[in-house]
Amino acid sequence: MIGDIRETKECQLKDPMDLFNSGQVVKICAPMVRYSKLAFRTLVRKYNCDLCYTPMIVAADFVRSAKARDSEFTTNKGDHPLIVQFAAKEAQVLCDAARIICPFADGIDLNCGCPQRWAISEGYGACLINKPELVKDMVRHVWSQIDNPKFSVSIKIRIHEDLKRTVDLCQKAEAAGVSWITVHGRSIEERHQPVHYDAIKIIKQSMSIPIVANGDIKTLKDAENVHHLTEADGIMVARGLLANPAMFAGYEETPFQCIQDWVDIALEHGTPFTCFHHHLMYMMERITSKQEKKVFNVLSSTSAVLDYLNNHYGV
Repeated sequence: MIGDIRETKECQLKDPMDLFNSGQVVKICAPMVRYSKLAFRTLVRKYNCDLCYTPMIVAADFVRSAKARDSEFTTNKGDHPLIVQFAAKEAQVLCDAARIICPFADGIDLNCGCPQRWAISEGYGACLINKPELVKDMVRHVWSQIDNPKFSVSIKIRIHEDLKRTVDLCQKAEAAGVSWITVHGRSIEERHQPVHYDAIKIIKQSMSIPIVANGDIKTLKDAENVHHLTEADGIMVARGLLANPAMFAGYEETPFQCIQDWVDIALEHGTPFTCFHHHLMYMMERITSKQEKKVFNVLSSTSAVLDYLNNHYGV
């Protein structure tokens, strides 16, 4: 991380709010465990992605351990604008993490949406939507200790069954100075149920800061439809970008040039084989037959994958 970070000091950090003030819908790569790391962010930025998030990082570990910082966070001068997402439950710990990251990223995001049991049992993630005063305090604390006016502080949430509680949470966060709010339109209990885009629209109409819509957006057409339904200022995509990193550039399925770009970027960044291979499995899901998948998905080395891609697709 350290070499990459030194390089970043030479570049101009960006103000993410400029994107929201541009009048265009902001196209965003979601924080994804294991997946939204530097190499993948580099790829989606080539295909019209405006703003990228890191995977969620536990702030307490990040503050406490240099080893955690080195393994959890890498960046470079082209990796902007960049939002680092933290899991935190104490205001000062989040502040300490924000202060460490501030020279190398354009903002932080507080995860108030992760529904996984481990996160909720630790007091992280989606349980924070039931603690609006704590969220407000955490946002305020960060602003009081970061002196860069271009640095953003955002939150990502899920919705309550009673939407009035969600609107109250959002308004408290806005009063504390939050830059924007990303709304995943499902409750903590919901996994694969339809996304409540109507709820996102109500939240958007109740706020004066930017709102980002998230949930079940798999194509550029989906993104346009969700923008129309919710009036959101930005669209955040997770699995849709895994399946097609070029979706924001209007491709219906992953083009072979994008696969070639991923191979080049992943090898350049020294991406571990499992991650390199998994991304390709996602990207090729729609463009390979069942028989091809059976062969490709069990390949066990980078050289075997490269040989397969070269022999079958000329990549």
